[in-house]
Amino acid sequence: MFGLCFAMILGLVGRLIYLMIFQAEYYQKQAEALHEREREIKAARGLIVDRNQKILAANQSVCTISVIHNQIKDPEQVIQVLSEELELPEQDVRKRVEKVSSMERVKTNVEKETGDRIREYGLAGVKVDEDYKRYYPYGKLASKVLGFTGGDNQGIIGLEVKYEEILKGKNGRILTLTDARGLELEKMAEDRIEPIPGNTLEVTLDYNLQTYAQQAAEKVLEEKQAQKVFVILMNPKNGEILAMVNVPEFDLNEPFTLNMGNAGEGTQADDSLHNSGTSGETDTWMGTTGMSDAEKQNLLNQMWRNGCINDTYEPGSTFKIITASACLEEGVVSLQDTFSCPGYRVVEDRRIRCHKVGGHGAETFVQGIQNSCNPVFIDIGLRLGADRFYEYFQQFGLMGKTGIDLPGEAATIMHKKDNIGLVELATMSFGQSFQITPIQMAVTVSSLINGGTRVTPHFAKCIRDQEGQVIETFSYSKTKGVVSKKTSETMRTLLESVVSEGSGKNGAVEGYRIGGKTATSQTLPRSANKYISSFIGFAPAEDPEILGMVVIHDPQGIYYGGTIAAPVLRDIFENALPYLGIEKGN
Repeated sequence: MFGLCFAMILGLVGRLIYLMIFQAEYYQKQAEALHEREREIKAARGLIVDRNQKILAANQSVCTISVIHNQIKDPEQVIQVLSEELELPEQDVRKRVEKVSSMERVKTNVEKETGDRIREYGLAGVKVDEDYKRYYPYGKLASKVLGFTGGDNQGIIGLEVKYEEILKGKNGRILTLTDARGLELEKMAEDRIEPIPGNTLEVTLDYNLQTYAQQAAEKVLEEKQAQKVFVILMNPKNGEILAMVNVPEFDLNEPFTLNMGNAGEGTQADDSLHNSGTSGETDTWMGTTGMSDAEKQNLLNQMWRNGCINDTYEPGSTFKIITASACLEEGVVSLQDTFSCPGYRVVEDRRIRCHKVGGHGAETFVQGIQNSCNPVFIDIGLRLGADRFYEYFQQFGLMGKTGIDLPGEAATIMHKKDNIGLVELATMSFGQSFQITPIQMAVTVSSLINGGTRVTPHFAKCIRDQEGQVIETFSYSKTKGVVSKKTSETMRTLLESVVSEGSGKNGAVEGYRIGGKTATSQTLPRSANKYISSFIGFAPAEDPEILGMVVIHDPQGIYYGGTIAAPVLRDIFENALPYLGIEKGN
């Protein structure tokens, strides 16, 4: 019996020695954890600036209001003050004040003035911590490109989410010591680790060009009562996106308020749907009574959607630029070739008509592209053949994505090679029976008029530190030899003649050499009689420095691309070309 007791005592002593010596560091940390309370200090998110350092996305100082149950001395006063100052229901505040926890967050993104007032009350157990929320100085400008952040200051869409790691910074913390009851020890200093702000993202967008383009798009949207309008301005030589417009845009400072393009002006979605971290707010949507959360979220998703990269469409006659380039490169057509247009072509059992009912009669290939004549392009498409047509699709990069640095880019919707018969080939030759994105169209045309180099469209230009010094410059891939320089030069000449003598006359800008191509395509189902009007133009025609694209969805009344889309780009170019320093006569 004595031996058993002695063994037990030895075991306990051994255990104590083990815990006190070998596990001392572990248990010391555990004990410290019981007497430490940590509060996070949000890092300021990095700025987004345009190519001229104009701030497009900044920060505003706000506050986070929290309560510590064990430190509250007058619960009723705390409930009353927070309820009034934060404009929250008393019962919601009471739940948080009375909840036994180390710290309970009451509300985030509180205006700094309100936070300062609450701090002045000197309420025991109430913490007012400095925080930041995203602020967009120009509201709707480039909303579907820039994107926005949620209540946790993390990017949700657009560049904000694409470059999250660059912009987010590193949060700091405040560490305080407490006694066994959870009360802070007054004479113990706080341990503070300062936050590290995010870096600045400089993008290729130009505030002035974006403004010109957005104003022009909004004007035609209203005048033609269109569903939506897209505008892309880019440098065809290097892929820099100078402007990208998707109207109707939305207010980046109120991203959960539905715009006119969805459920009506001022329709408000509650923060709870985007994980704002804001406590004590009711889940109400003004003007959307009876909708499920899924239906409401779907409306928001549609409002946030960047149609320039997320949506596909039948390009129509602007695609004739691609067909012409392929056929010239392959040698199946020359500028001197002649054609006859009676107003239609019969392909197998299909009668495919030209936009000019009476036909264009006898015409050269040059006149065929100036007139945007469907029979001419059917003829050269059939000469090229399905196999080579498909191969040029791949050679030009149309079968993949552009690689633009925004999330959610859609891919081309194309027939399988084995399913391309004569009718499919005929309609594809003038831009129907398949779908691509606007950005894909703009990039492909850029490669055909810039000497034959396919560029990667992009927004991110460089990263700057807090002092404004460049710490990283982005680079993007290029593919040379998409077409020969000769074919590219010929296409520039042909497309300049389309604007000077053909269907693109309304895209001409006095004093400048402009190249371009119009299009009018019909959406599916054809029976709906809805159209897409578009125009692609570039300048100067002999050495393009800017390419622009306008796409108008479902315009009311006159819907021809040459009549309503070309003038939009003309108006933009009239401002943009002098702004870019492109002199007249070029």
